Amino acid sequence: MKLAWVAQGFEEIEDFGNLHEDWLKTYLTLENGISSHDTIRRVFQSLNPQTLQELFYNGPKRSRIFSLKIVLIDGKTLRGSHERSKGLKGLHAVSAWSCANGLSLGQLQADGESNEITAIPELIKHLMLKGAIVTIDAMGCQKEIAKLIREQEADYVFGLKGNQGSLEESVRNCFKLNDGLFLL
Repeated sequence: MKLAWVAQGFEEIEDFGNLHEDWLKTYLTLENGISSHDTIRRVFQSLNPQTLQELFYNGPKRSRIFSLKIVLIDGKTLRGSHERSKGLKGLHAVSAWSCANGLSLGQLQADGESNEITAIPELIKHLMLKGAIVTIDAMGCQKEIAKLIREQEADYVFGLKGNQGSLEESVRNCFKLNDGLFLL
């Protein structure tokens, strides 16, 4: 059973539980049924986000539960997170997304778009990527990042721009056919 649901609040989480109680019972003991939205809210409020993220990253069963296949890593500035009047820049975060599961595998805050290069390796260190294909835009086209991905027995596809010295020319030459056309 593949479920697709995006809850917009605690009431919708409760609704999801009520609609899928039989399925949830295959994974959970629900002696008292599905909790109320108020209980769900209190549970979420008591969670430590850092601890929850670490448990998710290091969960030993995760590799059997999730099918990674393709993992997108990208940085985005969150809309509306800046305060120009106070000179505060927007919150920039780097996230890893599992395409097969429609699930965020993790996020890290970066100090700014230029620091995405330092946040990506930190995020990769926390992920279990064995067998996945990791895609990153040109910002992440770095030797250290490629090395970290390969150390996890994963493959990668990086974007490439002309502002990376002779690298773009070297790659183009690899795909150039004898008649001057490109095999792309």
